[in-house]
Amino acid sequence: MSTLAHWRSSFWTAVFWILVAAGIYGATLRYTPGLGSATHLTDAFPWGLWIGFDVMCGVGLAAGGFMLVATVHIFNLKRYKPILRPAILTAFLGYVLVIVALLLDLGRPERIWHALVMWNPHSVMFEVAWCVMLYTTVLALEFAPSVLEKFGGATPLRWLRTITIPLVIVGVILSTLHQSSLGSLYLIVPNKLHPLWYTPLLPLLFFLSAGCVGLAMTIFESWHSSRAFGKQLEVPLLNGLGRLLAVLLSAYLALRFTDLAQRRELSRVIEPGGEAYMFGLETALLGLPAVFLFLPAIRRRPAALYGCAFMAILGFVANRLNVAVTGMEAGSGTQYIPKWTEIAVTLAIIAAGFAVFRPAVKHLPIFEPVET
Repeated sequence: MSTLAHWRSSFWTAVFWILVAAGIYGATLRYTPGLGSATHLTDAFPWGLWIGFDVMCGVGLAAGGFMLVATVHIFNLKRYKPILRPAILTAFLGYVLVIVALLLDLGRPERIWHALVMWNPHSVMFEVAWCVMLYTTVLALEFAPSVLEKFGGATPLRWLRTITIPLVIVGVILSTLHQSSLGSLYLIVPNKLHPLWYTPLLPLLFFLSAGCVGLAMTIFESWHSSRAFGKQLEVPLLNGLGRLLAVLLSAYLALRFTDLAQRRELSRVIEPGGEAYMFGLETALLGLPAVFLFLPAIRRRPAALYGCAFMAILGFVANRLNVAVTGMEAGSGTQYIPKWTEIAVTLAIIAAGFAVFRPAVKHLPIFEPVET
């Protein structure tokens, strides 16, 4: 290992342990004195960064799993198979970390199992809870062949391959329900969520944006994996994903502005104030890659393709945080700024995801050869 590579590895290792230590401290505060000591949440503003980012963004950022699984197994586009397993691993880790975040965010985390036995089919949160549990199980089964191939297990591997298609269909249905239901959670607060984000189309918009960020995350993950593990970047495959991402982003933005116009709220886009500024930021981050990715020259350049995907991811995160935080502040009559321990816990969870992804890719058959 060269001196520069050794220095870079040592630097990121130190950053990782600093984030972990800060996250453990924040989690300890949350579980000892309580949420009030570790967060700036109040009764007037009970959902903050941990719901807005760790859950709402975390679930969406894991959407690449169901997008690629549907593409390969249902639509039979086998050329995307080489990037399927990394997407499934990313989705599986994403959902596991969402569950970890929920254990921190719930007021009574020891009662998280109540949804298993105390059914309330009229509650959107009940549906979300079941979708999280079931889809995490499905992702574990979809990821299991990578483990079984490494450590042996011919019989269970054969069983899993037998039920692949039904498993894929169940997974796509569950993920679709879950992505849209996160938007449904905010339909019950029409007088609290700012009109720039409140709309009866929230479930559809959440589903479409999850599809967009799922494709963007696949490009993002493929780029970093190729650099970290010396794998060949599947530019032709990512080119196709980039083209589809441009179409989905355009459809999402067209629906977004059409909805604002039909609800006669379009003028709020140019009103002075934090909400309009944040809406503009969100729109720019999603709109720029929607334009650039229609250009073949951009899609053929790995760095440009990666930059567009990264912008789309940031735009998605901005949208979800705008719904969960920016759009709710005025209606709550409070101003919410996350406490540093909230940010520390979130960064520690993200760091944990990267820390697990690396050895999984290194020691398991995650990357498959390209089919010619």
